[in-house]
Amino acid sequence: MSSPDESAPKPEPLDGRRRRGQDNRARIVAAMMEIIHSGQVAPSAEQVAARADVGLRTVFRHFQDMDSLYQEIAAVIGAKVRAIIETPSRSEAWPDRLFEMIGRRALAFETIAPFKRAADVFRHRSKFLGSDYAKMVVELREALRRTLPPEIQRDGAAVEALDMLLSFEAWSRLRREQDLPIARAQEVLEVAVRRVIA
Repeated sequence: MSSPDESAPKPEPLDGRRRRGQDNRARIVAAMMEIIHSGQVAPSAEQVAARADVGLRTVFRHFQDMDSLYQEIAAVIGAKVRAIIETPSRSEAWPDRLFEMIGRRALAFETIAPFKRAADVFRHRSKFLGSDYAKMVVELREALRRTLPPEIQRDGAAVEALDMLLSFEAWSRLRREQDLPIARAQEVLEVAVRRVIA
């Protein structure tokens, strides 16, 4: 009776295959995020596969389509943004908390800017991306309202003005169309907010 050939390759254990699959998935997500962060808003699956150093079939084994890959990225970015926005305030006076909020949102919006622009390209084709952004807008508005005292909350025009000033759209306009550096854009928002709450 012959003994098995010990030099023959052994099948990869299930845990090893699972770990390799998880690694590939993480590499695909990281590759997509790197490409978008570099300024390319609509990378192809082929570009993602090349950057991740995996086969195209591997990309679609882990992600049904590009929209599902965007969903995964949105979850990663959303977690980062929430960690920034939900940082506890160091101040007790509400105006100081409001100005802290401007700084936190500036950091959060800089983090999401390239991914938001990429999402905008696909939003008309994706129910998920549209609803995900709408959810973020509601969360930001509620966080703002919780910071404001009752007398400002009762002033509907003031609340709407503050919500607009502290939005991603306002920040993006200052940074891109008006070409302001981060510190200057934040200063402009602080001046505008002071005038609204004065």
